[in-house]
Amino acid sequence: MADVYIEDVQVGMALPQINKGPLQRIQLVRYAGASRDFNPIHVIEESAREAGLGGVIAHGMLTMAFVGQMLTDWAGVDRLRKFGVRFIAMVRPDDVISCKGTVVDRFVHDGDQLITCEVWAENARGERVAQGEAVLSLPSKRP
Repeated sequence: MADVYIEDVQVGMALPQINKGPLQRIQLVRYAGASRDFNPIHVIEESAREAGLGGVIAHGMLTMAFVGQMLTDWAGVDRLRKFGVRFIAMVRPDDVISCKGTVVDRFVHDGDQLITCEVWAENARGERVAQGEAVLSLPSKRP
């Protein structure tokens, strides 16, 4: 994590992208255990097909975690104030996910220097699989 200051951030600025994957089935099994989400559509091919999904899909919250990692790698864990996404497409084993974001606002609230970012994850075909918003508090270079 580099030091990121409010003075260095402008509206329209792109956040540093991270790429995850290709997703492996073992990641889905491990995430199921860590999250305690044992829905078989995430780990058992037959269950996912019977549910009409065409095969195993990744947990949506795993994709959200990737986007969250992008934010916290850039600004730091203690800087994230608000974060949410909606899931708009399925992520499958072997997908490569790119997490991206753009600063859309800078403002002060209760003395905190804040930025709002549009954030999203997309697959290798450039299709968005999740999109949302994050608010981060950034320090000033000025005392």
